[in-house]
Amino acid sequence: MSLFRLDASIREEGSISRALADIAEGVWRANADDTRVVRRQIGTSPLPSDAWSLAAAGSVAPESDRTAPQHAALELAGTLVDELADADAYLFAVPLYNFGVSQHFKTYVDLVTTDARMGPAAEHVTAGKPGVLVTVQGGNYSPGTPREGWDHATAWMRRILEDLWHIDLEVVTREFTLVGVNPALAQFADMAEQIRIDSERTAQQHGLSLAARRTAA
Repeated sequence: MSLFRLDASIREEGSISRALADIAEGVWRANADDTRVVRRQIGTSPLPSDAWSLAAAGSVAPESDRTAPQHAALELAGTLVDELADADAYLFAVPLYNFGVSQHFKTYVDLVTTDARMGPAAEHVTAGKPGVLVTVQGGNYSPGTPREGWDHATAWMRRILEDLWHIDLEVVTREFTLVGVNPALAQFADMAEQIRIDSERTAQQHGLSLAARRTAA
């Protein structure tokens, strides 16, 4: 059972989304029959910012009229989709940045959709496969909080991964990661600690489920 893992954090050290994904991956490794992992680091090794526009233009142009940059962008898009096609399961670790979707993950999604295998008329290579989305938030935007609704990323990511790419998705969320960093959030220390414990437990459960769902498939 091969796993494709994508990390969108701009940090290597101290990244909480990476740490939670590590937990899920570790449990998956302990319970999967085949533990091949293909990794894509889009936060620390970003995709070219112009790749999507080049691939989009190239995809509608006759092959003979495509420029060299367009060919390169389409080849990159093909590589990204190959990674998805070759995997049996997925692990996406994407933190919330400035209340929205990571620009690196948005670029990734846009580029993937230029490949015909992930187009609107295609039977997507990801369809029916299990996946876990890990996302972390510095604050707390849950119902009833002062900034309820300020998380403009998670719903969009679920729409892409679940509704468009048809991945059988589970989600791990950890809020209040800035408690202990931002003095204004010090009053939420106990709540943040409980959220940490709960999110790590959820990551373990979803890592186990990831292996079990594919084994049973």
